[in-house]
Amino acid sequence: MKLYTRGGDQGETSLIGGRTMKDDPRVEAYGTIDELNSFTGQAVACLEGQELLADLKQMLIMIQHELFDCGADLAYAKQGFSLKITSAAVEQLEGWIDQLTEEAPDLTKFILPGGTTAASVLHICRTVCRRAERRIITARKQHPLSEQVLAYINRLSDFYFAAARIANARKGIIDVAYERSADVFRLKGK
Repeated sequence: MKLYTRGGDQGETSLIGGRTMKDDPRVEAYGTIDELNSFTGQAVACLEGQELLADLKQMLIMIQHELFDCGADLAYAKQGFSLKITSAAVEQLEGWIDQLTEEAPDLTKFILPGGTTAASVLHICRTVCRRAERRIITARKQHPLSEQVLAYINRLSDFYFAAARIANARKGIIDVAYERSADVFRLKGK
């Protein structure tokens, strides 16, 4: 199998059911999701051998599969294809976010991205995820796109934040509060 086809030498690429220019907003959106998937893979690698974070590693691997599904759902040139990301995937993320947030120490202020290597990479994932969300919104202005993918990506950035906090908390690393932050989060149960 050859890795190159020469089909994109003139600036075009294939979608599912058609072709478009490589700078089409859909291509930018699913390309950013591909970048996010790569950083998620780096986070998985950072968790290798860390028994305290084994559950987080498994969640991230599942997310990597779902990110491929998101990319596929954004790559359809026409409507009428069966989409892969459903509300069930969004609900699963919400459950994980709730679980991780409940375990994490209380938070009232913005925090600086950092701490453990894994937490730092998860914060990078969060910011790339937010960019992917912006790219999807831009693409939606020109093309009909899956609402579930947008909801999934929106929720996923919250997951990465919660996961980064747990990657620090379980290792005994305290998140560093942004010094000039007002109280922006409510304490649990209040």
